[in-house]
Amino acid sequence: MSELRFEDVTVRYGTGRRAVRAVDGISLTVPAGQVVGLVGESGSGKSTLARAAVGLAPVSAGRVLLDGEDVGRRRVGRPGRAVQMVFQDPYASLDPRMRVGDSVAEAVPRAAAADAAGRRAEVARLFRLVGLDTGHIHCRPAELSGGQRQRVALARALAGRPAVVVADEITSALDVSVQGTVLNLVRDLQRQMRLGMLFISHNLAVVRYVSDIIAVMYLGRIVECGPARDVLADPRHPYTRELLAAAPHRDGYTRDTPEPVDTTVTDVEPPDPHHLPAGCRFHPRCPVGPLVLPGRTDCLTLDPAADAPERVHRSACHFAGELPAPTGAPG
Repeated sequence: MSELRFEDVTVRYGTGRRAVRAVDGISLTVPAGQVVGLVGESGSGKSTLARAAVGLAPVSAGRVLLDGEDVGRRRVGRPGRAVQMVFQDPYASLDPRMRVGDSVAEAVPRAAAADAAGRRAEVARLFRLVGLDTGHIHCRPAELSGGQRQRVALARALAGRPAVVVADEITSALDVSVQGTVLNLVRDLQRQMRLGMLFISHNLAVVRYVSDIIAVMYLGRIVECGPARDVLADPRHPYTRELLAAAPHRDGYTRDTPEPVDTTVTDVEPPDPHHLPAGCRFHPRCPVGPLVLPGRTDCLTLDPAADAPERVHRSACHFAGELPAPTGAPG
């Protein structure tokens, strides 16, 4: 088992005044054998962080480490890839001209299968592992359903013998009836193989089902992070509370909002990432911020990220300790 760690990672696109920090100084740890759920709305930078973990997005500053070694350098001279990614759209990530068995076989390290017969046996094993009939090995992606293609994508990721898997919105392109089956498969495989996993989604209901730790991302930064049960029972950042209120209510997660919500604030679109607001980045949309409670002027000028490590759940909110406890609690 291995630990994946992001140390003050920044990913910047563009130059000059039009440059955008899609990921802005993120520090996050995926402990060995645990699932970290990364949740946030579209444009928050989740997928960019995922791509940085596997070398598909340039890291402008900071480091991505696996057991203390740089992920990029660790791959050199070692079988497989230490960190593997499962993409959101399995049809786009599979070559439509190749049989899916061949796509999976490409990812099998030579150390795991030295000859063609060994490679075929390994592919068959991986297909059975993800719940696919071995007869599907000779199919092309267009001949499979969305759920089957996503299972192939999982098999291909596992073929590389990874220490950590990054799963980026892997259920969002699937029918609702298939999502639960794939989530159960992911959770079972993670526990069976004791993998570390960074599980990314915009849906907090999905994230809380599989995660040991939940990290909430907003405009390129982690605004809250902690054990899943603690974050769900007592979220300390207003943005986390908004995400939780928007998630389907079930199994005791339903909660009443103790403070009045000004929908004229919460319905505001996210700021332009080229022109981020001063102070707290969430304050133009915050239901308990300075646009609702004028006395909270610190939110307009002071960045709460600086003191976040000292607050409960590393919350990037000046008033995290003053938020009333929610009335609902996880069951």
